[in-house]
Amino acid sequence: MNYVVDALKWIVDNILLINILLAILLVFFERRNPTITWLWLMILFFLPGIGFLIYLFLGQDLRKKKMFKIKEEEDAYFKDIVATQEKFIEKNEFNYNEPKVVEYEDIIQFHLMSNESIYTQDNDVELFFSGLDKFNSLLKSIENAKEYIHMEYYIIRSDTISIQIVKELTKKAKEGLEVKLIYDGMGGRTLPRGFFKELIKAGGEVACFFPPFSPYLSIRINYRNHRKICIIDGKVGYVGGFNIGDEYIGYSKKFGYWRDTHAKIRGSAVKGLQWRFLLDWRFASSTEIEVSEKYFPKILAQGETGIQIVSSGPDSKWTSIKDGYLKMIINARSKVYIQTPYFIPDDSILEALKIAGLSGVDVRVIIPSKPDHPFVYWASLSYIGELLQAGVKFYTYQGGFMHSKVIVMDNVVSSVGTANLDIRSFKLNFEVNAFIYDEKINREITEKIYEDLKNCREVTIEKYRKRSFIVKFKESVSRLLSPIL
Repeated sequence: MNYVVDALKWIVDNILLINILLAILLVFFERRNPTITWLWLMILFFLPGIGFLIYLFLGQDLRKKKMFKIKEEEDAYFKDIVATQEKFIEKNEFNYNEPKVVEYEDIIQFHLMSNESIYTQDNDVELFFSGLDKFNSLLKSIENAKEYIHMEYYIIRSDTISIQIVKELTKKAKEGLEVKLIYDGMGGRTLPRGFFKELIKAGGEVACFFPPFSPYLSIRINYRNHRKICIIDGKVGYVGGFNIGDEYIGYSKKFGYWRDTHAKIRGSAVKGLQWRFLLDWRFASSTEIEVSEKYFPKILAQGETGIQIVSSGPDSKWTSIKDGYLKMIINARSKVYIQTPYFIPDDSILEALKIAGLSGVDVRVIIPSKPDHPFVYWASLSYIGELLQAGVKFYTYQGGFMHSKVIVMDNVVSSVGTANLDIRSFKLNFEVNAFIYDEKINREITEKIYEDLKNCREVTIEKYRKRSFIVKFKESVSRLLSPIL
């Protein structure tokens, strides 16, 4: 006991020296981003001792660590496909189902080069804008599964819809199907012990991504697996914003109706989701899924929609999803419509939106009218003023909670997935999006956005300037913290 007291006394007596040493280490490890480095230094010196604990929880850097195992033969296989597709595009010999897509070929080429995201155009896409529709479809797909079900979600609750889905997965496992489930350690931290007991007993497998030390203590608040995907038999895939829980069906008293967007894909693009799951499973479970025809079956054409599955994370060389958003904003000629629950753009996105607005592009951003994370919400509002002056239009959704992560550009290109328009999704979380090249899908999303606008209030420059001092103060503090929110 005396040793502990002596150790604590030594730390208190030498807190300044410890802070200086930590500051030196911080400058060394965070040198790639001076803004974040200065912010952490301020926290460290204004909150001595406590500042380091905050850094331990929020500031760890995984950007240089290679997390996901790719075998040499697998790497060569995908690189060969990418190189072949790239060669056809460079020689203008790639035949697009939809002629207008060629106008946005540089976006396709960018994802090929930065993320090895193969472009497929034999897909059929069904969109879901409500949780009830999405979960009804997902349950039906699970029921119809013949060989395997691979599922990966950031949040899984212990409520009605979650229990129903796990029950169906358990049933399929008992029938002899391969069932693998990944959930995030932070997103699933409130799950009761034994929640997956029956599923595992039936032969299903469950893996936790970065499990916490305890339900309420984890040193990895950052670097969460924010992906939400499901693959059935390698032929049907789901990707989008809905997690698994009753609140996503609209049963939450706090948020009410939950407005989100999810896509069901049939076609070769499902292979991109399967590949992502395979890598995530290897990391989370420390076991192998061998690449074989079972998981990557030959698929007959299901439609004519072009898709690239793009993933990113803190270990990625490039911020591929963010840069894909940036390309869409820069390339836009007529419109850019954005729906995001969290709007904390970095400098590149902020400047691109300003330029688009000043260039006469119809730029509209829909965000929630109510916060689920107060600091993030106030930080979002702090960016609005300068964009309003540039001609960007902002709306707050009044019909419930806006959780949709969607961007539509002009009349052809759209993105639906898990990444918000914020720094956390750009750099700190593991995300996956479907970039869709199809006039019909673009029109369907656009029409839904027009419908959403009927339930929105526009934030005009006049209203924005009338904000109270308290609101401005909250925005200023939150804006200062935005690089680490």
